[in-house]
Parts: sequence; structure tokens; C-alpha cells
Amino acid sequence: VFGRHFGNVFVGVQPTFGYEGDPMRLLYSRSASPHHGFAAYYTYLEKIWGADAVLHFGTHGSLEFMPGKQMGMSDTCYPDSLIGALPNLYYYAANNPSEATIAKRRGYASTISYLTPPAENAGLYKGLKELGELVGSYQQLRESSRGVQIVNAIVETSRLCNLDKDVALPEQDASELNEEQRDAVVGAVYRQLMEIESRLLPCGLHTIGKPPTAEEAIATLVNIAALEREDDGLRSLPSLLAESIGRSIDEVYRGNDEGVLADVELNQRITETCRLTVGAMVRAVTGNDGRVTLQQNFGWLLKLVESVGIKLPSPWLRTVRQAGFNSVDQEELDKLFGYLQFCLEQVCADQEMESLLKALDGEYVLPGPGGDPIRNPGVLPSGKNIHALDPQAIPTRAAVAAAKVVVDRLIERQKAEQGAWPETIACVLWGTDNIKTYGESLAQILWFIGVRPVPDSLGRVNKLELISLEELGRPRIDVVVNCSGVFRDLFINQMALIDQGVKMAAEADEPLDQNFVRAHAREQAEKEGTSLRDAATRVFSNASGSYSSNVNLAVENSSWEEEDELQEMYLNRKTFAFNADNPGEMNQNREVFESVMKTADVTFQNLDSAEISLTDVSHYFDSDPTKLIAGLRDDGKAPSSYIADTTTANAQVRTLSETIRLDSRTKLLNPKWYEGMLDSGYEGVREVAKRLNFTLGWSATSGAVDNFVYEDANDTFINDPEMRKRLMELNPHSFRRIVGTLLEVNGRGYWETSDENIQQLQDLYQEIEDRIEGVSS
Repeated sequence: VFGRHFGNVFVGVQPTFGYEGDPMRLLYSRSASPHHGFAAYYTYLEKIWGADAVLHFGTHGSLEFMPGKQMGMSDTCYPDSLIGALPNLYYYAANNPSEATIAKRRGYASTISYLTPPAENAGLYKGLKELGELVGSYQQLRESSRGVQIVNAIVETSRLCNLDKDVALPEQDASELNEEQRDAVVGAVYRQLMEIESRLLPCGLHTIGKPPTAEEAIATLVNIAALEREDDGLRSLPSLLAESIGRSIDEVYRGNDEGVLADVELNQRITETCRLTVGAMVRAVTGNDGRVTLQQNFGWLLKLVESVGIKLPSPWLRTVRQAGFNSVDQEELDKLFGYLQFCLEQVCADQEMESLLKALDGEYVLPGPGGDPIRNPGVLPSGKNIHALDPQAIPTRAAVAAAKVVVDRLIERQKAEQGAWPETIACVLWGTDNIKTYGESLAQILWFIGVRPVPDSLGRVNKLELISLEELGRPRIDVVVNCSGVFRDLFINQMALIDQGVKMAAEADEPLDQNFVRAHAREQAEKEGTSLRDAATRVFSNASGSYSSNVNLAVENSSWEEEDELQEMYLNRKTFAFNADNPGEMNQNREVFESVMKTADVTFQNLDSAEISLTDVSHYFDSDPTKLIAGLRDDGKAPSSYIADTTTANAQVRTLSETIRLDSRTKLLNPKWYEGMLDSGYEGVREVAKRLNFTLGWSATSGAVDNFVYEDANDTFINDPEMRKRLMELNPHSFRRIVGTLLEVNGRGYWETSDENIQQLQDLYQEIEDRIEGVSS
């Protein structure tokens, strides 16, 4: 039993599943039965050491994911047997209500929410910063003789920064372009830079009981202000600013996305004004200690001035006017900033430690919703006993509207790039995403098929109606839906809804070239000799009580040789079919899964929160079927892979490669991110090592990671002698993992680099081994 005693407190490390390094168990085991060491750990806590309570610290452990029923545990279920009679308290991330619900249902946990780390804008650095300065120079000198030279410098620097993979750069000299074409090039580069600069990233790690300072909360508040909140009667700040100069924010976003230089500049001006305005509000209520006070700074002076009939403009109104938005709607602006002041108090409140002490005293811990604090500030303050939402109430009307925007953009992009409608889209559904967005991902699936959810008088969604082809304006797209184990546990009714929708589409008497669901289902029914409804099975997940494909564990522990092994793990564990005609069972139906996957020409996942992106956790690549589909297709063609990013008001649909590049530039390769992590010491190095390993996971499952990502990571963490020394001193074990991962990506053919780099890595690995083993040179 790993741990240490501190008087009447025992701090221990929960054992691993126990089969991470065993490729055969990873490949064939449908469950994760605890080994003797795992069972002994909890037996020791309850029976030998005699704990009065156990506190699981951080999101998340493995106790609640052990085999057993999905809910209503009995003594034959491992979570029940392991936790025994111990009161189970659980510090859980406020933005993860789905897995918190599993901890409550299966581990009898009383959860206490904690904040994710404060977020900051990613900013620009190194060559990207230089590129930003060149764009600024062009804006000043575009009509002068130097404009052409600056455009040439922008193009050259963009290539050095590998932005040519995201922006179409001209091959000819800028002198051969007219002014409009030069503006288009600079606009496209500027848009890409602003996308990187404005990306939110966590700063370091969160410390329990230490809320963010007011200054650290600014980026979160700016993003709260960027969303329209119709239910609360609040307009978004970007909308108010755009309308004050006679534009709509949707127009500005559209021009920005198309790289129109004037709209990119205006979007950036609006963004900067939002930051300045929120910052002015925050500083007006911030004390000398950096914490929020309920008293406005110099409030006594303002009251004195107002008492003689002089009304001074608020800090936010003054800032907006100084930025040139003089006609902004003052009433709507004041209403919004009243709400933001309330949100600021909630963000900076401190109830995490207080709630723990209450729980240990057997007192009541106030419940509250979990989710994204930007979309739903009601999540705040932290320190609450997390609950989710009514699963029958999703998707909401707002979620359906948001889903339509994303689906239409994805289909339009695929048709523009491939010249044909996508026939089948392989989708992944997550429990957490659907709770945070009130069912946006679910609504996307329904819109692909062409069915509309119909709520009853109480707002419960349990019926669907077929949308006519005339209204849809395109063919019905077939789907293969792989649900996470958590989604299966929480949203079984929504799985039935999708299944009903697919079968409605399959049975619709429509032309086959306008209904790919029916076309594929009929073909499968004839081929396999089954009914049309059985052939229209499209909803899959793990076996009951089982979670994940284990691809993530294999990658994290390097316990695989060939990519085929990872694909076999996926097929063994993720092909259990759901059938609304027989909802009590989920039987493996690999033949139907493989048959419909062969027709997939697109894979699709969602990003809904700024805190968690593709390389933050291993679950995203664990569910990615990109190379699996290429292996199943008769033509061997890899599908197009898209990620919908709804983390901002201006939703984007990017390719998987584009998203990984954006994620790498804003986090792994960004000094603001890795320096923030390294300030946390030992754990910060571990976070760097994990992110690099998860990037390897994307290479293994999709091949969507560019060579420069690994090359730049090597330059950042290995070729810099000072950085090597810091990593070695802070955490030699995780530093060894960084070096080992770089050697692995090269050995597996995912990274081409110089022989000198590989020799340096090999020598360094041996040096770290000697350091850990205590061998002197």
C-alpha cells in the first residue's frame, strides 16, 4: 500500500488498474476487474487503518469505473465491495458533471467541486510575435512603397512558423499581386494569428482553497460576456459594440472567417475593447491585495460627486467610448456589467475548503450544477456537491439552433473540398459535452439524419419528427454513433432517440440518392439477410459496466507494436449495439459496425470547453476511428476528420490536423503555457510529459500530427540546455518520459529528424536513467 501517515491523516496513491502494461489483457478484456493490490488498498483503509472517511482527490480515479451494474450497486459490484462502509468524499472538477455523476452513482461519493485553473489568452511568441508585428506594420504602411516588402516578409515568416499549412500563401512575389490580393493574404494570416492569440489556456494548476485573483478572472469574464443569454435577457458585449457602429457581429465573424482584412481588424478591435472594458470593471472593484471587494474603489468620492448632481460615466462605459464605440446602448451595457460583477464575485469566492470541512463534520454540502462556468456561471462558486441535469430535457431549443450552424458548416466544407455530399459520418458522443451544452452534440446527430426533436408540454424530449427533404435542402446523412461509457450510463433515453431517428429515416420512402441512411440500410439488409430495422443499427458503445477502448492505456504505456493492435482493441470493446426495439440489452454486433464504418467518409468530434482540448486528455484519441475506417474501407482511403469548436461565440469547424496544430501552438509549444506549468514544480513536468504522450496518441490513431510539432517540442525541451537542467531537477521521472516519447515517435515513423537529435536523446535517456538509479558517471 503506497502512502504515508501524517498523524491521523493517511495520504495514499490509488493503485492502477493493473493491466496497463499487459497487451493481451488490454486487447481482449472487456472489464477491468481489480487486482489483489487494488482490493488490499481499500481493505487496509477501512479494516486495518480504520479510516473514518476517505477523500478522493482530483478528477478522476478508477474505483467508480470498476465492473458492476451501471447504477443501483449491490455486493456483487466491485465499486460497492471496494468502498465498503467508508464515507466517500470526492474533490471533483466543476466542469465535469458527467463523470462526477458516475462517482456518485457507482462510488457513493459526495462530490465537492473545485475550479479549473484560471485561464489566460494564449498570446503570441517567438516567430508568431514577429509575424504579428509585421501585420501591424502593414496596416500602417499598406499603401506606401514598403507595403509590398512587408507582404513578402509576412509570407516568408509565415512559412518559417509553419502557417502555410493553415493559410494559402502565394508562390509569386508580392509585387505581382494587386492591393486587394495582398490584403487577402495579410487578412488570412492575421486571422490565423488572432485565433492563436485569443485561445484560452489554463495558467498552471489549481490549488484547493486558493481562488483566482480578480486579474486572473478577466479572461473568463470576457468569454462570459461574449455569449448571448436570451433566457437572462442579456446581450453579448461583442454584439453591442458591433451594433453601435452599424454592423451585426455575425457579419463581422463571417468576414473574419473569410480573411477579409477590414473585418479581421474590426473583430480584433472589438476583442481588445471587450478585454479593456471588462478589465476596467474588474479593477474598479479590486482591493490592494488583488482580491474582489464589494466596495467600488473611491466609492465615497463618486457618491460625493453624485450628491451635487454630477453623474460620472461607469468605468465600462468610459472605456467603450474611448475605444470609439460612442453609440453603444448604455442601458443594455449596464445590465450586462451588473451580471458580470455578480459573476466576478462568484468566480473569486472561496468555498472549497469550507465545504470539505462541512462534509467531514457530516454536515450538508450545498448542491449545484456542474458544467462550463463560461456557458453556465451558475456552476460557481465552487465547493458544491455536483449534479447534472434532467436527461429528458435535452436537446434544448437553443442547442438545436446551435447544432444546425455547426452541421451546415461541416457539410458545406466537406462538399466544397471533396465535391460531393458526405454519405456517412462517424460521430463520438460524450456525456460531459452534452451536459455542458444542453445536448448540442445530440442535436447535431439528429440534424445530420434530418429529424427534429419534439418536446412535450413539460419540456421533455421523447418524440421525433422527420424533416422533409425540401426543408432540409440536402440528402439525409447516415451516421455511426459511438457513445462513451459515461454517455451510455447517463443518457440511455437519448441513445434510444437517435436509434428511433435513424430507423425513421431508413424507413422513409425517398430516393436513395437523397437518403443515404435508407440506401446503406437496404444494402446491408440484403447482404446480411436481416430486416431493414436491424440493418439500420447505428448506435454503439462499450459493454455494460465497461468504459473506453483501452487504446489510451496502450499508448500511455507503450504496450503495443502495430497500429492494427490498437484498432483491434477498439473493435473488441466499442462495438456493442444499442437497439431501441430491445433496450434492455447491448450485444456485440461487430459485423454491422464494420459494415457501416466502411461507408464513412467523415469522422467528427466536438470541443465545447476552453479548459479541455484534444491533447489535454487521452479520451479524445481513445475514441478516434480515423485510421480504423481507412483500414476497413475497400479503397483504403482515410476519411476527412473534423472537429467542431464551440468554445467561443463564433463556432468553428476545423480539420483534425488544424485543431492539433492550434492546440500545440497555444499549449505545448507556448512559453506562457509550459512556464505556467513548470511554476507548479514536479506536477508541471508531468503535465508536459502527458501532453506530449497524448500528441503521440493522435499520430497513432489518425496520423494528423505534423512533423514540426515534434521538432519544435524537441527544440523547446531538449535542445535548450537550461530547460533540460530545469526538467531534470524538477522531475527526472517525467523528464525521462518526455525523452522516451520523442524516441518512440521517431521509432514508430511519426517524426523525421536528424541523426544528431536522436543520438542526443539516446544519450540523455541513459543519463536520466543513471540519475534515477543513483549511478555516478
